[in-house]
Amino acid sequence: MTVPCLTFRDLTLGYDSHPAVHHLSGTIARGTLTAVVGANGSGKSTLLKGIVGMLSPMSGECQRDPSLRVAYLPQQSEIDRGFPARVIDLVSLGLWPKRGLLGRITGEDRATVARALSAVGLEGFEARQIDTLSGGQLQRTLFARVLVQDADLILLDEPFNAIDARTVADLVALIGRWHGEKRTIIVVSHDMDLVREHFPQTLLLARQPVAWGATAEVLKPENLLKARRFTKAWSEDAPWCEPEHDHAHDGHDHSHHGHDHHHGPRAA
Repeated sequence: MTVPCLTFRDLTLGYDSHPAVHHLSGTIARGTLTAVVGANGSGKSTLLKGIVGMLSPMSGECQRDPSLRVAYLPQQSEIDRGFPARVIDLVSLGLWPKRGLLGRITGEDRATVARALSAVGLEGFEARQIDTLSGGQLQRTLFARVLVQDADLILLDEPFNAIDARTVADLVALIGRWHGEKRTIIVVSHDMDLVREHFPQTLLLARQPVAWGATAEVLKPENLLKARRFTKAWSEDAPWCEPEHDHAHDGHDHSHHGHDHHHGPRAA
């Protein structure tokens, strides 16, 4: 039996009354590995922020079990690299759900941080200042923080941007390990080849869901073309969705004919 981790019910998310994700309905099952793809501005990062609770729905809902431990890794561009912190300080932030921000770090905690740094190939980096790290080293540090969080649901926003190929391979392997541990993982990525190779499920967004299900089906050329057309058709000034009817020619195809994405992927 498939157990849902997340359930979207006609979810619409946005900023300052301007929707960025429209009418998303469906479920993400526990223990699944899902990529979220789409053009810049298609709502991918907005969706993750809605899941983690940084954005409240404009309409509809995103339902998840409040007992689930959640780890969220934003894009590197949102990380203040000038903050005076060491690698060990950044990784130890992953302990705060258990210890609190002012809680005492135990010997067991230090061992957990050391194991996480070893798992991402950063042994001996504990005292390094984060502003001295390369892009790949910083991303490994952030993955170590996620490891320390021991989360049930892991949300990663463009984790492979601007890092070297070896680091990408190592981090993909770590994501595969999490998947093998039956954690639920959602990764925003623009690398279609990487998604095709490593992600069983994909959600294709163009402000609205275009296709959702098995990756090979979702990333068919006709779906990618449809997503491009939808992205070009959206008006940045639109204050709200128009009433639901067929907008197949203007980018607001709320009818979702011919796709299973409106209800999420079928269980394998």
